[in-house]
Amino acid sequence: MTIHPGPTDSAPAERQLSERSDPYLEGIVAGTIGAAIIAVWFLIMDTIKGQPLYTPSVLGTVLFRPGGGLLSPENVSVSFEMVLVYTWVHWLVFCVLGGAASLLLRAAERKPDLGFGILLLFVVFEFGFLVVAMLFAEAILRAIAW
Repeated sequence: MTIHPGPTDSAPAERQLSERSDPYLEGIVAGTIGAAIIAVWFLIMDTIKGQPLYTPSVLGTVLFRPGGGLLSPENVSVSFEMVLVYTWVHWLVFCVLGGAASLLLRAAERKPDLGFGILLLFVVFEFGFLVVAMLFAEAILRAIAW
């Protein structure tokens, strides 16, 4: 019996490769890129302001020492410990959000009807985050405003 080579169909191979790709790994990569961009932005803006690492230090102090800097975040001195702890949490949150986004995009690839709903979910999530930040963290936002 002989096998005659015919035209190869690359679509199934691409589909198998897509199905084998790990959405969690994609989420970690996307989260790492997003967290790095925001961290570099914080560093650039804080350096221009003359206080490098001030923003992650204030946010870390507010998260991990609630009584220590919540009342007057503008008086918080830069703490390398708070910068490291906040950077770790910042990266972790971005990786979780990246993983969720990766899974949602994978679902939208399989069922395109979900695409608009997922986009709407992100818009509502972002709006909710901004409202909560403006309502409950006004003093902190004022302290880290550029």
